Amino acid sequence: MPTGSQGAKPNSGWRDSGTAMANLVKLFVICGLCGVLLAAFLVPMGALATAAVAGTNTVMNQLPSTLSTAPPAQTTKVLASDGSLIASFYAQDRQDVKLADMSPYIKNGIVSIEDARFYEHGGIDMTGILRALVATVKGGREGASTITQQYVNNIIIEQLVSNGKTDAVKLGQQKTLGDKINEMKLAIGMEKDMSKDDILAGYLNIIYFGNGAYGIEAAAKLYFNTTAKDLTLAQAAALAGVVNSPSYYDPITEPDHVVTRRNDVLANMLTQKKITQKEYDEAVKAPLTLDVNKPAQGCVAASTAPYFCDYVQQLILNDTAFGATTEERTKLLLQGGLTIKTTLDPALQNVAQDQVNATIAPTDPLQRGAAVVSVQPGTGKVLTMAQNTIYNPAAAPGNYMGNFALPVNDANGLPLNGAGGFQPGSTFKPIVFAEWLNSGHSMMTVINGAVRKYPLGYPWKNSCGTTGGAYDPAAGGGSLLLPNDDPDHYYPMTAFEGLYNSINTITFQTATQLDFCNIQKMATATGIKDGLTNKPYDVSDISSLIGTHNVAPIDMATMMATFASGGTRCDPIALVSVTDGSGKAYPVPGANCQQTVSAKVAAGVTYALQNMLVRGSGYQIPLNDKSNSFAKTGTTDYNIDTWTVGANSGIATASWFGSYKGNGPAFYNQNITINGHYWGVVDGANLAGTQWAGVMNAAAGQPGMAPGSLTQPPASMLSQTAPLIAGVNNPLANSGAVAPSQVQAPAPQAPAQPAPVVPQAPAATQDPAPAATSEPTSGP
Repeated sequence: MPTGSQGAKPNSGWRDSGTAMANLVKLFVICGLCGVLLAAFLVPMGALATAAVAGTNTVMNQLPSTLSTAPPAQTTKVLASDGSLIASFYAQDRQDVKLADMSPYIKNGIVSIEDARFYEHGGIDMTGILRALVATVKGGREGASTITQQYVNNIIIEQLVSNGKTDAVKLGQQKTLGDKINEMKLAIGMEKDMSKDDILAGYLNIIYFGNGAYGIEAAAKLYFNTTAKDLTLAQAAALAGVVNSPSYYDPITEPDHVVTRRNDVLANMLTQKKITQKEYDEAVKAPLTLDVNKPAQGCVAASTAPYFCDYVQQLILNDTAFGATTEERTKLLLQGGLTIKTTLDPALQNVAQDQVNATIAPTDPLQRGAAVVSVQPGTGKVLTMAQNTIYNPAAAPGNYMGNFALPVNDANGLPLNGAGGFQPGSTFKPIVFAEWLNSGHSMMTVINGAVRKYPLGYPWKNSCGTTGGAYDPAAGGGSLLLPNDDPDHYYPMTAFEGLYNSINTITFQTATQLDFCNIQKMATATGIKDGLTNKPYDVSDISSLIGTHNVAPIDMATMMATFASGGTRCDPIALVSVTDGSGKAYPVPGANCQQTVSAKVAAGVTYALQNMLVRGSGYQIPLNDKSNSFAKTGTTDYNIDTWTVGANSGIATASWFGSYKGNGPAFYNQNITINGHYWGVVDGANLAGTQWAGVMNAAAGQPGMAPGSLTQPPASMLSQTAPLIAGVNNPLANSGAVAPSQVQAPAPQAPAQPAPVVPQAPAATQDPAPAATSEPTSGP
């Protein structure tokens, strides 16, 4: 077995040679001034030597005697909630390890070949220098730098590179006499301040082993796919030999050179009694068996969730807690050796990724997008973030760097690399419904679904702005009557039924009794905002009631999480903790959970949306447990964007399928074939609904995510009230309205499973999008 290193105390190595070392430096300066090193030993220098030595005393006294040994650039790791690695970031592939976590073979091997007297000298080895002089006289070359000097040299280079001063780096013959003197004095100072073992550990953690590997841990991983601690004798000897010239002794391209050098290392270890004859004989015969594991860094190389990885990266780069400038934050990310623990649930992420991948391949000629994002109600933790495209900047089919889940920018206007969201369609209707309840209305109020005409100048109420727009052919500009997705639902029904069946005309009639300012405030209270501008959701046009402004999926998930948690809105969070290599903890954003919606209103919304899964527009969604979950589907004009968003007490998920490259005829999701299946139209309950159910079903089986019972709304929200009928309760009369006596409000009852009715696509959604005064319609 190899013998261990002695681990000398900080002062033990230099006391007997410190004065001699200083004199040697002076002698070296004299030799340099004369131009012939050998002359220092053969020719008396007289007065010139005396003057040179006097000058050297001044130089030596002016040079710094200590050097900062702060950890060199370290690899940053992004971890999932279970501690598994998502991705690494680095400027140099390096991970510091303690000397105790290195194989004794590498410790003894590097000393044997690089500095056999390491545990005897005080930073500068007089014997080594004299040996180098003799080699020079004989016309040869032999290095005289000790491990301590090499460590000093590498620290100087590391600090220059880290500070962007690469032009100041000097190597080999580029160094001046002053540079050499400086290194010598710093080496002596280092030996005063550090133990031998600490110097050796620092050296092995900083030295370059070629092919991008800095430090012994990275080298062990790169060449042998192992750790520094588990290196065998043959492997350690090979790596010990590499540091002399990483390009000449490149294990990948120059294996023969490496074997020759390895055997030299083994011979030295045997001579110095670091290994036995048997160990030498076995190691010297061993083949150089590489198991190359070239690391890839950044989110492009993420093992899972590359778009979530990019989200985390942007959170770090945008937060001044990690540096005053973008440059400082980038440096910390690439060199700070951060451990970034995140909220991502890797098991659930795998399910989400499988779901979007199964929906449509990124290279499918249709070039459609599919995305899923999940957050935890009551905490805001982001659990999944998956999309079907390939995170790769290269121009190739299916490659896309934008994050479907996110808005373009964060709250401070800094980039999140988000796609900016998509039109939510009918998934915005729960906001209108929530404000209906919040304003004191019952969900069992009967409303006339036959009202379709809203002319210009209709007196919509907006106490903090104005709201206009029209659904009226007489208004011109291509305006149409307000359509429903289903042509059979233009009749009076409760607000409750209007929501779970996603009836546009009911939503609009409820809005006639509401303040649009309060609708906007309800949207903000649940986390909804414009995905392109980060401003509050714009309600200046009546079309906004059916989701015509882009909203990011993560905000749609937050909305549903707010209702699921009884009205408590939490900002989405992805970071659990961030620490650096020294253990310093950085502050991370909190979820800022607040009660923004009354618990009664939240209960009313979840009650109605649970019925959507049972007997409404989402009855075909393959969710295993529909009794304790709720959801809303949404489809925009020409089925360009389709959604299912919903939640239970354990998880809230937004699922989207649609066209992300445009909204022209080529991107209509009608009469298309995906994975061999023909779709006349794609609605929210179809592909997006299947993705959503897949994630929700998987989550139900995980600890802490099993859905609890939904809270029942108060009786006042379920009570019968006077019907809202055009011409009586509504100031606008329209053809198709029915008299109050003809409308009977149904008694509240528990949801029941109806006989399935296959939804039919209405002709209205096939028409061209109205211009000027009308926006795209919304379907279920």
